[in-house]
Amino acid sequence: MKNNNDPARTKISDYSPQISRDTHVQYVKGVGPARANLLNRMGIETIEDILYYFPWRYEDRKDLNKISSMKPGNHETVLGQVVSADIITTPRKRMKIFELTVSDETGFLKSRWFNQPYLKKYFQKGQKVILRGTVKGNPYTGSGLEMENPDFELFGSEDTLIHTSRIVPVYKATEGLSPKQIRTLMFNTIKAYSFIVEDYLPEEVLKRNNLKPLGWAVKEAHFPEEFIDVSALNRGADPAHRRLVFDEFFLLELGLAVLKKRENAEKGISFSAKDGLVNKFLNSLPFKLTNAQKRVLDEIKADMQRPFQMNRLVHGDVGCGKTVVALVSMLIAVENGYQACLMAPTELLAEQHFINIHRMVEDLGLKVVLLTSGRKDKPVDDISGGGAQIVIGTHALIQETVQFKKLGLAIIDEQHRFGVVQRAALRRKGFNPDILIMTATPIPRTLAMTLYGDLDIAVIDELPAGRKPIITKIFFPSQKDRVYSLIRRELSLGRQVYIVYPLIEESEKLDLKSAIEGAEALRKIFPDMKIGLVHGKMHHDDRESVMAMFKSGDIAMLVATTVIEVGIDVPNASLMLVVHSERFGLAQLHQLRGRIGRGGYDSHCLLLAYPPFSEDAGRRLKAMETTGDGFRIAEEDLAIRGPGDFFGTRQSGLPDLKIANIVRDIGALERARKEAFDLIETNPELDRYPLLKEMLQRKWMGRLELIKS
Repeated sequence: MKNNNDPARTKISDYSPQISRDTHVQYVKGVGPARANLLNRMGIETIEDILYYFPWRYEDRKDLNKISSMKPGNHETVLGQVVSADIITTPRKRMKIFELTVSDETGFLKSRWFNQPYLKKYFQKGQKVILRGTVKGNPYTGSGLEMENPDFELFGSEDTLIHTSRIVPVYKATEGLSPKQIRTLMFNTIKAYSFIVEDYLPEEVLKRNNLKPLGWAVKEAHFPEEFIDVSALNRGADPAHRRLVFDEFFLLELGLAVLKKRENAEKGISFSAKDGLVNKFLNSLPFKLTNAQKRVLDEIKADMQRPFQMNRLVHGDVGCGKTVVALVSMLIAVENGYQACLMAPTELLAEQHFINIHRMVEDLGLKVVLLTSGRKDKPVDDISGGGAQIVIGTHALIQETVQFKKLGLAIIDEQHRFGVVQRAALRRKGFNPDILIMTATPIPRTLAMTLYGDLDIAVIDELPAGRKPIITKIFFPSQKDRVYSLIRRELSLGRQVYIVYPLIEESEKLDLKSAIEGAEALRKIFPDMKIGLVHGKMHHDDRESVMAMFKSGDIAMLVATTVIEVGIDVPNASLMLVVHSERFGLAQLHQLRGRIGRGGYDSHCLLLAYPPFSEDAGRRLKAMETTGDGFRIAEEDLAIRGPGDFFGTRQSGLPDLKIANIVRDIGALERARKEAFDLIETNPELDRYPLLKEMLQRKWMGRLELIKS
């Protein structure tokens, strides 16, 4: 293999001056404008895109089964010849069933597709077809074998090398393009254009990690020739996938290494260690900081005193005390004559932060203001004039019309909902202000390394003293009487209760209606109890008034949509009922549960679930029932949702991971990260590796330049 800088290295242009990575996919043989539109729908626009559109699974079709050897219950693949293709209409319900009978030299197999009569047009008598599905015995005759709704592919003499007699790749398809058509297209594309794939990794990195050439890996991942263990291919444990996974992680981590090196070198504000306001605030608190809070604050103070910009992420379990840590950091900036701001992803969250922080610092004589798009009275003059020392807001903070007089610290809450664009825009509001990022749920180590690889990470891994584990149990509608008796028991002890309804934006009116109706029903079931209702459509002053009454104990039961997810701390609340808990995300359920268990009493979280629900919903509920550890919850959430969803790479501004999986491929991630950071340490401009530098810019799509500003 030749080094990136070898002048004898073959270039794409040596093959064809017309074809490049960016050539539109419609010019690929067998595509054309109509099919190109279908491919565009799948995210395939260029030749490079199609080369990197990898199979999502593989099937072993080297030895197709004979019909006589198939067994009921097994998932089998068979090649047969069409004997008959008929549409049968059931006598009672008049349902149309397409029934296909195929045979080989050993026997006959029937297949049925329900309500799909149009399939008949695909099959001619005598035609060969590949069927794949679960084999069943005939329930009516007790003899013969059947498949229901199997996958099928029509088979021609030219198909032997592509669709059978080999390990066959299976691609995700779209309406108008079947998996077989995509496979044929891929086969021809790989054959004609794989020369476009150029090796850009440094030779020494390839050797150290025992990686195969990239061009070979791309071809082998599409149509395995040398590696024929189908289970290893499906696990991504073969040499081709190892190379492709490493490359994705390496380019991701290389970009993060560039950012970290650049940001660490950025001149910033050197705050002096004044402790007047901080000590006054800490002495006013009715509790002592945990050792973890103290340790994280020491790390933040050390960062703020350095003459470089701070870029730090703070995360920890629900109720670990991130708000206090954020507030102390703000007070350091304010005492040094600077402003501090906190940006939250929603108006509700910004309001809750404003209410809490305002209460905590009003005795210190500081002016705290709230800026959101929805508020009529926007305190822009207070912010630009410097009268507002602490500013809480939403993305409204980064609008061009908002100017700070002297921004020294910007805190971003729930970073995974903001991207690098917003972070860069906030940074431009001051002269390289320190950046502190908080996230309300723990992040699995793998995700922290990947998504926040350019940040210094601090973990608050300790809960305040006196926190008891919260007993969590799943209930079903048939067990409502038991649920009500548990609520009565807590109320009779003088405790308070949360009842939480889901809020799904697409059906907001419907969900709001269910919360209002729920509150009415509960007033009939518990006529002696004062019941309050809060939801997102209320004016924030009204909502705050109800929450204040609940906190003071005037209201025994608070019916709410998810507005109570953060910010409200009622030590006397010892029970939470989550209605339609199967609709909630795992992190959200854990976040909600963190509202109780704050008063040293035994606390209960009741998850009322309405079957039928998905397997993933069942896993989420089971995870809630079996653990209260936020870090384990986060790992399970990542495993259930998969990295793409949990990760939110499109929103975060990071390159997409098409083939790598941060759960499955953690070892490769760690190796790629070390190699990437070591390389940037020794060659920060990548001038010795022009192809790698070009590939890095392509993958990050100019975002590395964006973050520089």
